[in-house]
Amino acid sequence: MRMRPASWLASFTLLAASAAATPLAAAELAVPPIQYHERTLPNGLQVLSIEDHSSPTVAVQMWYHVGSKDDPEGRSGFAHLFEHLMFKSTKHLHAEQFDRLTEDVGGANNASTGDDITNYFEVVPSNYLQTLLWAEAERLSNLNVDAANFKSERAVVQEEYRQSVLAQPYGKLFNAIDPHSFAVHPYKRPTIGSIEDLDAASLQNVIDFHRTFYRPDNTTLIVAGDFQPKQLDAWVDRYFGGIAKPATPIPQVTAVEPARTQDKRYTETSATAPLPAVAMSWLIPPAKDADVVPLQVAAALLSQGESSRLYQALVYRAQVAQDVGAQADARVGPGLFVAYAILASGHQPAEAEKLLRSELARLADGPIDAAELDKVKTQLLTAELKQRQTAQGKAFAIGQATLTEGDPARVNSDLAALQQVSAADVQRVLKKYVTGAHSVTIDYLPQASAAASAGKGRKGGAK
Repeated sequence: MRMRPASWLASFTLLAASAAATPLAAAELAVPPIQYHERTLPNGLQVLSIEDHSSPTVAVQMWYHVGSKDDPEGRSGFAHLFEHLMFKSTKHLHAEQFDRLTEDVGGANNASTGDDITNYFEVVPSNYLQTLLWAEAERLSNLNVDAANFKSERAVVQEEYRQSVLAQPYGKLFNAIDPHSFAVHPYKRPTIGSIEDLDAASLQNVIDFHRTFYRPDNTTLIVAGDFQPKQLDAWVDRYFGGIAKPATPIPQVTAVEPARTQDKRYTETSATAPLPAVAMSWLIPPAKDADVVPLQVAAALLSQGESSRLYQALVYRAQVAQDVGAQADARVGPGLFVAYAILASGHQPAEAEKLLRSELARLADGPIDAAELDKVKTQLLTAELKQRQTAQGKAFAIGQATLTEGDPARVNSDLAALQQVSAADVQRVLKKYVTGAHSVTIDYLPQASAAASAGKGRKGGAK
């Protein structure tokens, strides 16, 4: 990502809700639906638009149906590399000109790469919509994939790896979760890539990747904000309609991740981490599955804020950890439920693991107070509603529903599903996917501690 976010395991930024249960928190809120229009051009480009005249601004987003799971074998980081290359020159645009087209008129632009998608997003005053549509069509159809751009952006991505993974005390831990958690699915390749794979790449590899995935029938254009629908349709037809759809089919990931048949344990070491850590993962269904919403509520009950169960148990009472977290990481394919702890001084991974498992079991089997559940659901709903106050936020919400969950209508139905989650739902999904399933555990040790453990005979690998 051009502007790095916090760790993917960081907690959502939420507006705090009242800790006391109130009728408003418990009652289901009638959320006005996002009204959107959908159409598909003859060349396969999907277009979603949300008209909103509350602000004289407009958000333009291009969501490409390609992520790190589509990286060629031995070439991890290609999807991430293209996130950077798309800001270089085209036939009619100078390198970095998107900054000038957005920032110079009071707007902004950015991009991100995930397991399944790569998206590019801008927000500008609405009278610059036509310019942005032309520019997005230009870099879709006329990007300069040449040696100079390839080498410069490859170096940028490699430096990002050094800063985000190697230089961060716990970067190697979080980067190791996917490789250890997936046995056969290409999700096992971290999105950021690797220095060695990028070094081994050739310019022709890059050109082939671009031709394969950057095409109108593999793209969703989202426009939200202050526009006139007929004018928008005319501009989209004018700038995107003439981009040819390649005759070759789009490669699809067909790998099926097998069910786990045993618990596994691995050890990772760090030269920079001052204290040990532990992370555990369990397989969960794809994002479109109805069980994902209660799994997200379960993760929030465990780790949302200082009143959460993991924080209270590990950080406040036992004082075993200085930081804890849990997340239901849903994807187009199989996802992960992850729980982790970064330890306090004088404590070891086994202590935190025991407490993490204890709190997971307590949530799955013990009573869940109605006020606790209502508070967490209100926090999650508030975060979603807060995001949707802007055109950019609405565009992100429908993009996530469309590309990750497979249906733009989920942008509205998910909020109703969230409000209907019961304590029984939370406990059912935890028992099915977490406490009743096999885990992968990663012990993360400072190198001195790792050497001491090795001397006592403890080894990484499957158990």
